[in-house]
Amino acid sequence: MDEKTRALVVFLVIGLVAGFLASFIVGGGGIIRYLVSGVIGSFVGGYLLNALGVNLGIRNPLASQIATSTIGAIVVVLLARMIV
Repeated sequence: MDEKTRALVVFLVIGLVAGFLASFIVGGGGIIRYLVSGVIGSFVGGYLLNALGVNLGIRNPLASQIATSTIGAIVVVLLARMIV
């Protein structure tokens, strides 16, 4: 597996985990919904935390990305519920 493929797989797995954690916190279900909310949440969480100047203080990069993505996925799920 080349480096780009591995990075994509890791990104998707982080999105899946973040979507699952977000759905555990705010409700919802389904593997596709986990994946979509987690992947979109990665971008949203990264943007929000960066814009607000928030540093989670997590030293492990993988755990930090999962936490950031989960925060973003929670925001995405809550905003989607407000729109629908």
